[in-house]
Amino acid sequence: MSTDLRNRLFEQLDSLVLIDPHTHIDAQSPASTNLSEILGYHYYTELAHSAGLPQQQIEAPEITPREKVGLLLNNLEPIQNTIQYSWLIEMCQQFFGFEGDIIDGSNWEQVYDAAQAKMDEPDWAQQVLAQSGLEAVFLTNDFDDALEGFDTSVYIPCLRTDDLVFHLAKDSVRERLEVCTNISIENLGSLTQCLEHLFTHFTRENAKACAISLPPWFVPREVNYGEAETALEQIQSHGEQAAPEHKESMACWVFWKLAELCDEFRLPFDLMIGVNRSVYPGGVYQGMDLYDSRVSLIQYADLFNAFPAVKFPVSVLASVTNQELASYSWIFPNVITNGHWWYSNTPTFIEHDTAARLEAVPQTKQIGYYSDMYKLEFALPKFAMYKRILAKVLAERYVIDRSWSEERAVEFGKRILRGNVETIFNV
Repeated sequence: MSTDLRNRLFEQLDSLVLIDPHTHIDAQSPASTNLSEILGYHYYTELAHSAGLPQQQIEAPEITPREKVGLLLNNLEPIQNTIQYSWLIEMCQQFFGFEGDIIDGSNWEQVYDAAQAKMDEPDWAQQVLAQSGLEAVFLTNDFDDALEGFDTSVYIPCLRTDDLVFHLAKDSVRERLEVCTNISIENLGSLTQCLEHLFTHFTRENAKACAISLPPWFVPREVNYGEAETALEQIQSHGEQAAPEHKESMACWVFWKLAELCDEFRLPFDLMIGVNRSVYPGGVYQGMDLYDSRVSLIQYADLFNAFPAVKFPVSVLASVTNQELASYSWIFPNVITNGHWWYSNTPTFIEHDTAARLEAVPQTKQIGYYSDMYKLEFALPKFAMYKRILAKVLAERYVIDRSWSEERAVEFGKRILRGNVETIFNV
């Protein structure tokens, strides 16, 4: 009974057309142009490297796309147990007509050629969106992205602010900010004008969120004018050689100003908390970072209290932080549980974390899932994985355990998958 029920719920959830609220899609090249752009996704390269494939081979400078696919697919046997491998198989089955369940040295070239034939079609990106049941995707835009040449109702801009907060001491970052705003940074007043200019520009171009990835050591605080002015002077004089306390003061001042502007412009502020960069410097590209369970959301309590009107969709890198996130969203009206990020994005953690959120957090304050994808093809298997898990949790914990009707459970699932994205991000 449970399996049939889960399948019925999944079918109804799977018919829903979605908006993906966090991706790294390039709106100018949203879909893959060859299979190496799928296999080059860091999940595959870091897992292959972890299983023994040398980084120097994976990232050989002269390797062709076809050679890279052959190298990886001939060496993925150790990761055939992983959920990431199942994403690859499901993609190839759904998009390229692959009928098997393993791709290796015996068949990878046929898969490569079939994928290339589809990807060469001029409307491939539109096909992928339609087949994946996606209406729109949020982007991750640098503050100086032009936001031109694409439909911003389909590829929705989002202002990513990591450089502004953590790298303003770099001459190149300040120069980029001055160029894109046409404002010279002379003091806190002109820096404020730069930030206001960015929010005006992005919201005019249909941006629906501001976002930042935050290290475990960061503690937001309001910095007084004198401390911030001194920090900016030191950064302008010494750049990256400025004293750590001045760089920390500047990071806090900019972060707090961004929260103020989110309040003024009514933009949600996505916080992705807990990533420790370059823990494994010998790893492949994007395969160097890990979570740090020393992080606590108590570090953000002053922020949540100071900006009650700002919506903070929060992602945590580790499942061990999920109960704290659910508890903060239970108490704070402006804290929203947001997706299953990175190392928490496997079925065991998703099921546990989803069930905990559904049982504890108001249903209007949960964003079920985002793909975090770099190419459109990943939406289909990733969202399918989440919808299967959501259907399982709804079937077992609500229809069976709590005697909900199937219709009520489906409506709850649709709110988690789509409805809350619309209301929280105003799309």
